[in-house]
Amino acid sequence: MALCAAGLLIVAVILTGCPKRPEVAQAPVASVGPGASSTPTPTTRPPASAPEIRVAPVVPPAITAAPAGRQAAPAEAASPLKDVFFDFDQATVRADQQAALRGDADWLHGHGGARVLIQGHCDERGTEEYNLALGERRAQAAKAYLIAAGISAERIHTISYGKERPFVLGHDESAWKWNRRDHLVVEP
Repeated sequence: MALCAAGLLIVAVILTGCPKRPEVAQAPVASVGPGASSTPTPTTRPPASAPEIRVAPVVPPAITAAPAGRQAAPAEAASPLKDVFFDFDQATVRADQQAALRGDADWLHGHGGARVLIQGHCDERGTEEYNLALGERRAQAAKAYLIAAGISAERIHTISYGKERPFVLGHDESAWKWNRRDHLVVEP
């Protein structure tokens, strides 16, 4: 009898599964990253008795296909502004990313009342504290660039999420390169 009960317990554990890491609940929104569109991400709401199921966000057009075995993380707020990507452990705006910031500055010049929130992000490597500080330095680098381009400092706010909100899930450079970024969001 005890053997049967133990067998049923093992089967129940296998069928229910065990999550490897907790998911952070975020409001479903449109995709972010290079070439992000303003099309909302579809979501579904299961019955109250079932666990929450979320549809994966739309893969940004610049990523023609998710790397094999990779999945996009829940997307963040949609924005007409472009993301800025960084090298590993760096907070300096790369030369190839300056065009995106110039475009963001041009958009902000054309929309004089708009305010922007620069969200600093990191890949999963390093401690939480280190990545929060690195994310803040990245956000401050983009802010300094926009101020130098003539955008008033009062219109720009920064926040660091460190490694807590990855754009692409994965544990190698093909995912990490998308997670080392500043995401610029127009504030309401």
